[in-house]
Amino acid sequence: MRGAPVLELIPRRRVELGPGAVQVPDWVDADTQRTLVAACREWAPGSRHTRMPNGGVMSVRTVCLGWHWRPYRYSRTLDDGSPVLPFPEWLRDLGRRAVAAAYGTAGDYTPDVALVNFYDTAAKMGMHQDKDERSLAPVVSLSLGDTGVFRFGNTETRGRPWTDVELRSGDLVVFGGESRLAYHGVPKILPGTGNIGGRLNITLRESGL
Repeated sequence: MRGAPVLELIPRRRVELGPGAVQVPDWVDADTQRTLVAACREWAPGSRHTRMPNGGVMSVRTVCLGWHWRPYRYSRTLDDGSPVLPFPEWLRDLGRRAVAAAYGTAGDYTPDVALVNFYDTAAKMGMHQDKDERSLAPVVSLSLGDTGVFRFGNTETRGRPWTDVELRSGDLVVFGGESRLAYHGVPKILPGTGNIGGRLNITLRESGL
């Protein structure tokens, strides 16, 4: 999150990453970024490094709102049996505005789950599909803090073709339609490009549950 807007020699433009996949640069204004970072700090005590079924441990720390994500399924309780944090109405409204910014209309988009991922300077995210939801409504991705290299691929394989773009603090990505199940990941963080000591990524989805 930057305290003041950066003056660009060439204004950053919307980028179509695939059919139904849009990057909207600098969409989250500075005040909203501060609100989101403050909320993430409140949610942070519930974060954990997710353990995958093969025994691997994700390098990002994750906290969930609305529904608790375990690899390949959702539940209403955390791993220790305690209830998942609620999904706030103001975040649902932000998600609807994000979809409208990307597509021109929000339609009946009603997200009810958020995954908040914190990346330190060494963290990364392998190529994966967001396919544990029963709904194929769009995924909304909000970036805060350090710039991350976002790799957006195809729907068939983790391999090429893919597109790499830099997501800065305040950038929005929405992907749905033909690109809803595209493989994507974050191969690298650019340390020192934000001012929160890492990168925060908030993804909103409709669980369909």
